[in-house]
Amino acid sequence: MSFERIEAEPNLVIAGAGHVGASLARLAALVGYRVTLIDDRAEFVAPQMFQSAPEKQISLVAAQSWAAAIRDAIGKGPGVSIAIVTRGHKQDEDCLRAALEANPDYVGMIGSKRRTNIVLDKLREEGFDGAQLERVRAPVGLDIGAVSPEEVALAILAEIVAERRGGKGGSLSAWRRT
Repeated sequence: MSFERIEAEPNLVIAGAGHVGASLARLAALVGYRVTLIDDRAEFVAPQMFQSAPEKQISLVAAQSWAAAIRDAIGKGPGVSIAIVTRGHKQDEDCLRAALEANPDYVGMIGSKRRTNIVLDKLREEGFDGAQLERVRAPVGLDIGAVSPEEVALAILAEIVAERRGGKGGSLSAWRRT
């Protein structure tokens, strides 16, 4: 008798379709995530920007409102991860506010420690629960020494997979020796 593990398809919502967001969407689609890529700049989520077979599986959303688009994409929250990789503080705040209200399994936000702390402190001042804010991975991604947008996307997706699978995000070298 054999068993097959059946689980829901993982969902990733990406707020921001710049270099990192687009790279993250492509990589996540390639490894089997259902991806929703959101940006308030329609030219960044134009279908002609995503033409390969895996890329055509990416849902592209040109948002009039970051908050509404994120709430719609996350839905009820369980089984959903969100990576916030927008171009500025204001967009980060809008996206993070909506994400925290929707309560996804994973929330990550790109930026320097200084930039992410500014956003988190502002939301704390607005009354968001400290425990809720502590769940936010900021800066997002595992520390792999990433430099290029593709490497940053890999670091972010690695952290999302580690969270989903219960991984520790450490080196595999110990595993290889056993």
